[in-house]
Amino acid sequence: MLTGKRVHLRALEPADSEAMWRWYHDPEVGRWMDGAPPISLAQNMEKGANRPRNTFEQMLLGIEALDDRKLIGYVALGDTDFRNGEATLQSIAIGERDRWGGGYATDALRVICRYAFEEMGLHRVTLWVVADNAAAMRAYTKVGFVAEGRRREAFRTRGERHDFVMMGLLSSELT
Repeated sequence: MLTGKRVHLRALEPADSEAMWRWYHDPEVGRWMDGAPPISLAQNMEKGANRPRNTFEQMLLGIEALDDRKLIGYVALGDTDFRNGEATLQSIAIGERDRWGGGYATDALRVICRYAFEEMGLHRVTLWVVADNAAAMRAYTKVGFVAEGRRREAFRTRGERHDFVMMGLLSSELT
């Protein structure tokens, strides 16, 4: 159900907290993410041990590579509105740099969106992406997301301002 051609999505385990901490502290992995103040590994381990249970309204899943079952990233889907049949893709990251460019993020996007449409019965998934994040824009477009709006200079990283692009995907558009 949560398996694609390259990845398997699964609930995160407390043992995954060390890898997540490493990714959060890698400036290239976190370049296009909303920053948070640094926390210690011990604090992140505690956070991982007390992570809330996934629900249909809010889920954070690990991305495992199928070839070696190694945790390589994560994806979060939330703000689910069943009345209107929509949710927000809140984040996706491939934290292991040696897996960048291998199609893992694109496959994970297809898997989570297929789950949202087929298992959760949703009609639409929305996301916000930094306009200058070319790799993310390519992955979203490959899956079928369409640009629907823009928030000018709404994201700041490394002292520079960037536009946010809102993208949407309807259940009939998933490729």
